[in-house]
Amino acid sequence: MLKKILNKKNYRTIILHLVLISLSLITLMPILFALSISFQPRAQVFSYPPSFLPDQLYFGNFIKAWQVIKLGRIFINSIIASVIVMLGKLILGVLSGYAFSHFKFKYKKLLFFMVLFTLMLPMQVRVVPLFELMSRLGLANSYSGLVLPFLASATTTFLMRQHFLTIPSALMESAQIDGCGPIRFLLQILLPLSGANLAGLAVVNFLVMWNAYLWPLVIINSDEMKLAQQGVKMLFASAAERDWGLIMAGTILIVIPTLIVFLLAQKFFIKGIATQGLKE
Repeated sequence: MLKKILNKKNYRTIILHLVLISLSLITLMPILFALSISFQPRAQVFSYPPSFLPDQLYFGNFIKAWQVIKLGRIFINSIIASVIVMLGKLILGVLSGYAFSHFKFKYKKLLFFMVLFTLMLPMQVRVVPLFELMSRLGLANSYSGLVLPFLASATTTFLMRQHFLTIPSALMESAQIDGCGPIRFLLQILLPLSGANLAGLAVVNFLVMWNAYLWPLVIINSDEMKLAQQGVKMLFASAAERDWGLIMAGTILIVIPTLIVFLLAQKFFIKGIATQGLKE
């Protein structure tokens, strides 16, 4: 009986799972270590030899991190900016992807190439002209100047176009025969078939703005409008000596909203995987 259970196939499965578990632990190790330090008082953090587990759960670091950099205000700023950018990118990405996939117009290929060309220009290259443009428009140190350059996304346009192209053209022809117009076709047919793609892009676009550092650092001067990553930097500057318990606690708190967003969208990922082969 034991030989049947431990056959060659089961050996491979056991080894594969052990490898995957080991890689998962290696990946999670920095996060677990940061979580452990966040619950340690300052004396234990700097003790020698270092302790990898807290002697007791110390919540003072989380309370202090929340108060030192006004983390509640930073959360509000980051959520507002990230949601606006996420919605803007999805709306413009869906409309532009729909246009490039289902409509014929002059210079269509050239315009699509120009959209893709913007992917070759990183933020570090665009930050100076963008700052000058926002300053001339009087949008420096404002929510408008913060989110406006992020509202359009070539990546979202490209991915939505590629997704719409996988939907059979016969579906649109049938809808047109039934008197369905382009807007109605988009809202009632294409979007319901794109739930998993939209959920994935929503999470990615939310995280792009949540993790943005360079542009908010350049365009925002007021402490009342700082975003999440600037808040982490403020934790480093809050004391002459590095208070790693405080820094790790603040970092953990800033990561929590991104985990919530992913968990809320997780069911759409699973649904998309389950229905991916049924679209044809």
